[in-house]
Amino acid sequence: MRQRGTALVLLAAVLWGTTGTAQALAPAGATPLAVGALRLIVGGAFLLLLAWGRGRLRGGGRWPIIPTLLAAVSMAAYQLFFFAAVSLTGVAIGTVVAVGSSPILAGLLVILVWRRRPTTHWLLATVLAVSGVILLAGGGEVAIHPGGLALALATGLSYAVYVLATKRLLDDQPAERATAVVFTLGALLLTPILFLSDLSWLTQPSGLLVVLHLGVVTIGLAYLLFAQGLTAVPAATAVTLSLAEPLTAALLGLFFLGERLPVSGFVGIGLLFAGLLWLTAKAKDSS
Repeated sequence: MRQRGTALVLLAAVLWGTTGTAQALAPAGATPLAVGALRLIVGGAFLLLLAWGRGRLRGGGRWPIIPTLLAAVSMAAYQLFFFAAVSLTGVAIGTVVAVGSSPILAGLLVILVWRRRPTTHWLLATVLAVSGVILLAGGGEVAIHPGGLALALATGLSYAVYVLATKRLLDDQPAERATAVVFTLGALLLTPILFLSDLSWLTQPSGLLVVLHLGVVTIGLAYLLFAQGLTAVPAATAVTLSLAEPLTAALLGLFFLGERLPVSGFVGIGLLFAGLLWLTAKAKDSS
């Protein structure tokens, strides 16, 4: 069970890792904020239709209001904070701070909220993986904007809160129903952004395909897999496993977008692999 959950979380992170490549293929005029809002709206609609079509919206069971609202608000905030962060401090630094800080912040929240001490193997895997992300992003080659840094940290915190709130929500609700409700609520929160954005680029086939991929694959399918995996994996472990996202993004950029990595980037890939393999091996041992 634990091994299957680990595999599902890793698969979700791989799907998230295609986000940057898909955005790079978007037509001119597609602003990051509009893309982020459309991504959540399409994903929420997909999850809602999927749950409705499979009859997962029916049934009783206790519905915890606070975890539901926390998960929805944090996911909506994640979109806004992340795209604002990268616009101020650049993609590399914004991503590394947002993604790299989330496992640390999740571990701290577990200690503060659930009074649980992280395991030694989680600490080791997280140190290896976060170090890999830092090297993969190129270290301190880009000037850091204080406001962008704060927004990137807020992004990492938003993701950590989403994971912990969803973990609590899954104690009472099945994964399909929980993700459908959470992402529908999150999408409603971001809908006003569409009225302030130029969406003419959506008339181009490439624009429509990018939004469908981001919404259906990187939100709908990915977060459904993630929620199913989260039922069998501790929250802090799931956040660390999510670092497979920048690893996937780097490999796609290297092989499909013609990007180049310095030696430190390849060392970072190695450390990321080491951290993820360590967590995966421990999941196998405990299954």
